[in-house]
Amino acid sequence: MTEAPKDPRVAEYVEGMRAWRPEFEALRPVLLGAGLEEDFKWRKPCYTHGGSNVVIFQPFKDLCALLFFKGALLEDPDGALREQGENTRSALRLEFRSVADVTAAKGTIAALAEDAIRVEQAGLSVPKRAPDDDGPYPDELYDQLDADPALRDAWERLTPGRRRGWLLHFNGAKQSKTRVARIERATPRILEGFGMHD
Repeated sequence: MTEAPKDPRVAEYVEGMRAWRPEFEALRPVLLGAGLEEDFKWRKPCYTHGGSNVVIFQPFKDLCALLFFKGALLEDPDGALREQGENTRSALRLEFRSVADVTAAKGTIAALAEDAIRVEQAGLSVPKRAPDDDGPYPDELYDQLDADPALRDAWERLTPGRRRGWLLHFNGAKQSKTRVARIERATPRILEGFGMHD
């Protein structure tokens, strides 16, 4: 399979990386070679298929990871995928601590990426988990909470009333791109613990 085109924003991101650059540079061609399209979302390299988010790169202090948004639906015969937290609904990740880890996992990464494409082409989705009584969660919010552990932690610390206020605001948008934009604009305030009307 020919490698998909690279996104110039990802090249700029790589130039500014202070940690995990060699590991990401080893991961990038595997993802592009698997037929995923490169994008840049939530200030991180994100790989998509047909406009749907498939996997995102996550740098942490002690490791870096590839978070598969619908990891719970993927075939993982080697048990390589890990939960990123007890409240994770569908996203699972592969963890790396060295270039050697990436090199050893190339076959697994490619197989998971191909399976993730199958999941998207089949239109599969993880069954919705009933949140407390906050209201319906838009898929775009689930995606961002799964992609950004700091945002997920801040969201869970909000009072139920603050979460409901944000959900009303997010769900008030009719188009997905508008919901994404609203969530992105709200993220700094949520990280600071504020509600919609604070």
